[in-house]
Amino acid sequence: MLVILPEVGKPPYPTLHLLHGLSDDYTGWTRRTRIEWYVREYPMIVVMPDGFRNWYTHNASGFDHAKYIAEETVDYVDAFLPTTKNRNGRCIGGLSMGGYAALRLSLGYPNRFISASSHSGALIPWNRKPPILDPKEFAGIFGRKPAGSDHDLMTLAKRAKSAGQVPHLRIDCGLSDTPWIENNRTIHRQLSSLKINHEYAEYDGGHDWDYWDLHVREAIEFHAKHLKIKRVAVA
Repeated sequence: MLVILPEVGKPPYPTLHLLHGLSDDYTGWTRRTRIEWYVREYPMIVVMPDGFRNWYTHNASGFDHAKYIAEETVDYVDAFLPTTKNRNGRCIGGLSMGGYAALRLSLGYPNRFISASSHSGALIPWNRKPPILDPKEFAGIFGRKPAGSDHDLMTLAKRAKSAGQVPHLRIDCGLSDTPWIENNRTIHRQLSSLKINHEYAEYDGGHDWDYWDLHVREAIEFHAKHLKIKRVAVA
């Protein structure tokens, strides 16, 4: 993982766990965006772990990548860095595969994250398969019947709502982002039908780093609001 430590404020600091997409690794956010510059005035630690190609979920082939991120990575960071070690001081976000994961992990572990943001999320209504995975890879990750399982965002959302612990959610997607824009709209409608409050936005742009570099700034402000931290001018 890569970690950005704040130069403002005083510890303990809240954390933003920021997840990459399918074709990238833990260096993607720092290589392709100005994330370090965008968070320079926030008293917040940014953690960027490696997600491989496992969709940050409990793979049917055996590896529990959800536990690896939401439990083991979080606990590791809390053990070695001056973090706020509770739900109110922890949020998660990501792009594409990492956008799906931010929602999947925050809804699957609502006691761990106060807020979650998804950019151009590879969100999957389970009446269709993701176009970027071949059938063998899909089955190895999600199994034969992902609907109703822990891969299913609506199943997790219902569970979190029943527990009275739904995180604050933000979803955005580019208008030219085919086919993900329609999937994002479907998930937005499904969350609305469950009466789960969330922010939803569509902007010009596609599935690329120009879009993510621009809109991660809005996500940072969204998380800062729910972490209850304010910008501090850098001397």
